[in-house]
Amino acid sequence: MGLFRLLFFGLLLYIGYRVLKAMMAPKPGTPTNPAAPRHDGEETVQDPICGVYLPREDAVIGTLEGKRHYFCSMACLEKFREQLDHTTHS
Repeated sequence: MGLFRLLFFGLLLYIGYRVLKAMMAPKPGTPTNPAAPRHDGEETVQDPICGVYLPREDAVIGTLEGKRHYFCSMACLEKFREQLDHTTHS
């Protein structure tokens, strides 16, 4: 009976260790700084409308006063333009 208890508690400790280790590990594919270059060399940019991070190569680009803005879709680019129209006409 004593050996069975020892094995049982050893197994519980091992499972607890594995659970804690999994909880503490960083999630794969999630960069700590999303705007930094990723491991595969692609730089990510953030859409100013919806806040989504996406690879710079996949972004829709809009330019305002010589500055580039990156969007995840044409819909977000249009929302950005609408917001500009409302702020400039007010």
